[in-house]
This record gives sequence, structure tokens and C-alpha cells, in this order.
Amino acid sequence: MALPSRRLRRRSNESEPVIEAKARSVDPGLARLSYYLDQVFRVPGTTWRFGIEPILGFLLPGAGDAITTIMSAYIVVASMRFGLPKIVIGRMVFNVAADYLLGSIPLVGDLFDFAFKANQKNLDLLDQYATGERRHASLGDWAWLVILLALLGAIVVGGVILVLSVLAQFNFRLF
Repeated sequence: MALPSRRLRRRSNESEPVIEAKARSVDPGLARLSYYLDQVFRVPGTTWRFGIEPILGFLLPGAGDAITTIMSAYIVVASMRFGLPKIVIGRMVFNVAADYLLGSIPLVGDLFDFAFKANQKNLDLLDQYATGERRHASLGDWAWLVILLALLGAIVVGGVILVLSVLAQFNFRLF
């Protein structure tokens, strides 16, 4: 069975997109999630693609970036099954953290989200370094991932608190 590539096309008689065949060693669900976060829409007349990530970041400043960061972190956690070296997991978490930190800057961050495709970069790392066989991650692998994700979580929580405190300065009440 062919696994998904970065491109989707539509069959003329179906409304669901069909993923073009390209040999991938990843979980098709991860490829689909990455596609929707980073590449689902195309700017007409160009080859530029973007996903729901910059849209959510624009519509829900702070919260949209936090939501898509959680989805991106799922790709990293699910990648543990494929035997990736710890340094690769570190690079994947760095991609997600950079995407969150730089993508959280109002307006400029949304433009950054159009260009920086953290999920696609992580999927490419998975393709490059996956052993091809699923394995159970060791306790050390999980400890490394938990430490990195805890740091990422602290950054996300700090960003949300910062946005809420700035909004409170302008007497903006959510509740």
C-alpha cells in the first residue's frame, strides 16, 4: 500500500481528496495531519501552499497557535514508534517550538506560519531517520521526550498567560 506524499489530488467522481502515491515510511495519519496543518490550501496561480495553522493563528491570537502546537506535538509523540534517534526527536521539538514562538507574534507570525512548515519538516525527518520497523521506545527515549515537551508546554503556557495579561491591561474580559 502506498503511503501519502505531500500532494493530494481530487478524483473527478469523488469529493474526498486522494493522496498521490510516494513511498513513505510514516503513518498515513501523521502525513494527513501534517498536510492539513501545513498545506491543505493553495494560493491560486502559484505553487504556494498553506494549511489551517496560520488561519487559526490569525483568527485566535495566542490560542490558535497553542492549539496547533498541541497538534504538532502529537506528530512528535507518534513518531517515537519508529525508532528515531533522540537528536532527531530534539530537532522535531525545536521545529514545533520555533513555529510556536515565532508564529505567535501578531501578523508577522502569521506570515511566518505561511513559510515555515514545521510539521512537514518533522515528517521529512521521520522519513529520513525512521528504521522502517515499529519498536517500543525505551524509558530513556520517553524521558527525553517528556522533558522536551514539558519545556515546550511551559513556553506555550507562558505565551498564553502573556497574551491574557496584555488583554487584561486593556480591560478585555473573556468571561
